[in-house]
Amino acid sequence: MSEFTEKAPHRIAVLFPGQGSQSVGMLADWAEQYPQVKQTFASASDALGFDLWAVCQGEHEFNLNDTAYTQPALLTASMAIWRVLQQEFSLKPNYLAGHSLGEYSALCASGVISLTDAVVLVHQRGQYMTEALQLFDRPQFGKMAAVLGLADEQVQLICEQVVETTPQAIVSPANFNSPGQVVVAGNELGVDLVMEQVASLGNKSVPLKVSVPSHCQLMQPASEKLAEKLQAIRFNVPQIPVIQNRHARVEADINAIKKALIEQLSMPVQWSKTADLLATKHLDFQIECGSGNVLTNLAKRQQQKIETLATDKVTKLDKIRELIA
Repeated sequence: MSEFTEKAPHRIAVLFPGQGSQSVGMLADWAEQYPQVKQTFASASDALGFDLWAVCQGEHEFNLNDTAYTQPALLTASMAIWRVLQQEFSLKPNYLAGHSLGEYSALCASGVISLTDAVVLVHQRGQYMTEALQLFDRPQFGKMAAVLGLADEQVQLICEQVVETTPQAIVSPANFNSPGQVVVAGNELGVDLVMEQVASLGNKSVPLKVSVPSHCQLMQPASEKLAEKLQAIRFNVPQIPVIQNRHARVEADINAIKKALIEQLSMPVQWSKTADLLATKHLDFQIECGSGNVLTNLAKRQQQKIETLATDKVTKLDKIRELIA
């Protein structure tokens, strides 16, 4: 090969995490090194009307773990790191994908929606989700739990049996995360009964620390409010293909993108299928763009493994730099 032959570009996917990746103090190390981190949070804060950086650092009366504040915080964190990655490497990913809430970050990165519109939208989305539990004939207390070691079909069947035998129970699969890891969501009664069934089979389930049960029928009132809100927001055609959660496929039509966002709120996240689709794209590696390393860990559990790099610490840029060089 001639020394003047240009090296072929890497094939890369960038993944954006959802709720559960937040932590007080997140991105403090990034902010020390990269001014655009604070600049990104300042833009988001201006749009929201409160200091989002202070919320993330535990210096505000608002609680980072309240979904109405978790959602804009995680989206802004992802976009701050995305901007650093663009500055450092001029990244040109082949695909983007986001887990649950992370889909909004992916759409931002693809140019579909602006940061200022997106942070306001997901802040309202969080409020709608909290309010949804009070809009039923009987106000509901929601719950989510991760079921480990069972096939997707087994978890689906257990949920169906619980609902069939206990009419007051509401429960269904919420996240198909990886082989052997399915999150269920519903009311407390339904999720507790599923956890009992799982234990009777000798398997483990872990309750999640969440303020609302996402991706189940309890979120239907929130879906309806979100649908109204989306009509007023400008969406652009994606500049980078985004694999959406609803059907684990790329949508290019703006109306189809919005429809998938609406349905995503009350339907399960198809993350395993998203990972399977990415595995067919001949990728060199993936980057998890945001706080935490949840998606990096899930990548290790998929049937076909793709090297995935987290950005939970600024020092991990060195590893990305090695791979891209």
